[in-house]
Amino acid sequence: MKNVLIVDDHPVMRFAIKLLVEKQNMSVIAEDNDGLRALVLVKNLQPDLLIIDIDIPSLNGIDVVQRIRHQGFHIAILILSGKDSEHYVRRCAAAGADGFISKRKDLTALADALTALRRGYGYFPASRSRRLMMADAHNSVQDKIATLSAREIDVMRYLAQGLKIVEIAKAMKVSDKTISTYKCRMMEKLELKNMIDLYDFTQRHNLD
Repeated sequence: MKNVLIVDDHPVMRFAIKLLVEKQNMSVIAEDNDGLRALVLVKNLQPDLLIIDIDIPSLNGIDVVQRIRHQGFHIAILILSGKDSEHYVRRCAAAGADGFISKRKDLTALADALTALRRGYGYFPASRSRRLMMADAHNSVQDKIATLSAREIDVMRYLAQGLKIVEIAKAMKVSDKTISTYKCRMMEKLELKNMIDLYDFTQRHNLD
């Protein structure tokens, strides 16, 4: 593990991370502050490690991680964020991150995280392994899916296949308004914001 990409919207934080990374005899090959540009940089530069914040413009860090994994990139990913509640740590693990560091704590923990990732281990707080974090996240997802009605699941699958509201209504023999209601309920229960989130969700959990 040698080349590092840093994505954070705070210049001072990027500078501090860069100094710590370079002390570990690693090279920062690029820096940015934008989620969508981060995806382009990962594709073009294929770094060994991505260090990324959650709160960045255009696409948040968790969504960036999900897309990187969905696109088949097997780089190491370390999330460094001020949002350090267990909820966010679990979401990061479920998205495919290899480690998490809180900005509210001493950044010297970054050195320990880099050492762990270089050796093929994950790095999460409270001594929780990524395997356990993933198990918790999986159970949470299953609980959410269990709240869906059969009709809402049908709508979810149709939408994931690219069908429009009108087409789904015709296939299910109900009104457009009814399908829209099913869609809203389903998106709310699964905590999905848009169709990209829905597509990623169904792909990750084999629900399409």
